[in-house]
Amino acid sequence: MPDPLLLVALTFLLAGFVKGVVGLGLPTVAMGLLGLVMAPAQAAALLVVPSLVTNLWQLFAGPRFGGLLRRLWPMMAGICLGTWAGAGLLTGADAGRATIALGTALVAYAVFGLVGPRFSVPPRVERWWSAPVGAATGLVTAATGVFVIPAVPFLQALGLEKEDLVQALGLSFTVSTLALAAGLARDGALPLAAAGTSLLALAPALAGMAAGQWLRLRVRPEVFRRWFFIGLLLLGLDLALRPLL
Repeated sequence: MPDPLLLVALTFLLAGFVKGVVGLGLPTVAMGLLGLVMAPAQAAALLVVPSLVTNLWQLFAGPRFGGLLRRLWPMMAGICLGTWAGAGLLTGADAGRATIALGTALVAYAVFGLVGPRFSVPPRVERWWSAPVGAATGLVTAATGVFVIPAVPFLQALGLEKEDLVQALGLSFTVSTLALAAGLARDGALPLAAAGTSLLALAPALAGMAAGQWLRLRVRPEVFRRWFFIGLLLLGLDLALRPLL
């Protein structure tokens, strides 16, 4: 069995690298890999600091924070309410059930990334869907520690400019991280020891993110994304099926 701190460091180095190349994926990769060796609630506690800092970096690096917040606040409110309502799902369920939920979420995200149809959300219906999509994202976050479904497909469907989309993802992920941390703290699943380890995981996450951003300028991101989703699909299948075998 590898040293736990070394395992955490290598996991967040890889997760940060993926985020640096494709702009997302740090919590997804970290939860998927750590979920192989620990309960999802423990993995989610380690995720808090690296996810929060890297997403704040992504959020405030963009050009239109105020405008995006005014546009997307119903979705952000839905994320908070959904995560708070489902906060016991990750900590209260047995480890096997939570691991199956995590694996299923990763498979769904990977399949959508590989073969999902391109669709758009017209402005006239955006306001009606924003809060329900946020609430659904919050429930998935509360159950699995992964906050990409259905938030990422929805934001991609709004027709935002590239930099606005990256900033909108940073906003969504930041709110999801804070809501998840609040839920874990409420249920006593965010001990000081986990917070300290989460802080230590920040350095490799930032190093991986910097390396990924460097590589992003030298390789085609769509090729990397394809292999990222294939790897995520295999990882999700392993997590979802292992407790059943």
